[in-house]
Amino acid sequence: MRTRIKICGITRPEDGVEAARLGADAIGLVFYDKSPRAVTPSQAAEIVSALPAFVTTVGLFVDPDVASVDAVLAQVPLDLIQFHGNETPALCRRFGRPYLKAIRMREGVDLAAEQRRFCDARGLLLDTYQPGIPGGTGEAFEWGRVPDDLAASVVLAGGLDPDNIAAAIKQVKPYAVDVSGGVEASKGIKDAAKMAAFFKNASCF
Repeated sequence: MRTRIKICGITRPEDGVEAARLGADAIGLVFYDKSPRAVTPSQAAEIVSALPAFVTTVGLFVDPDVASVDAVLAQVPLDLIQFHGNETPALCRRFGRPYLKAIRMREGVDLAAEQRRFCDARGLLLDTYQPGIPGGTGEAFEWGRVPDDLAASVVLAGGLDPDNIAAAIKQVKPYAVDVSGGVEASKGIKDAAKMAAFFKNASCF
């Protein structure tokens, strides 16, 4: 089965359009003020409106309050919500949208337990753990920590780039991969050549 690809941290319509042209299954929009890739609802709406059909739009939130998510959903036609903090299952389900739950791969994390806890999530996004940083570290975690029986529902993230994506897919066999900093010219600005190389190398499997 083909590994799906999400390009996260899109901040400009042209980058979203280029990602879609190259074959992105999804693009990610960051609604977390502390991120250098954060966008406002109006910026996000402009990006989404430029996309072609059949590209899934994902909104990323970190420990949000209900009102802030509702405000974004009122302005941006998101297909999927990605929760990247310490959200409870109840909060993730609160908005009536399909969701991904990000799990930071800290020492001792029980992925089977997290899968049971977020049993209605469309997948678990596995990212690198660094204290105080909810994501976007630019560093990979040890892929061997992903159990084989979980891989089919995994979105693999954390430090992926054109040079390591083929090895990552070969080893983990995830349902999808998520890249942001690994295909950037600078934070929030995507590099078309890096994106093209990422798609080419990811398609080897």
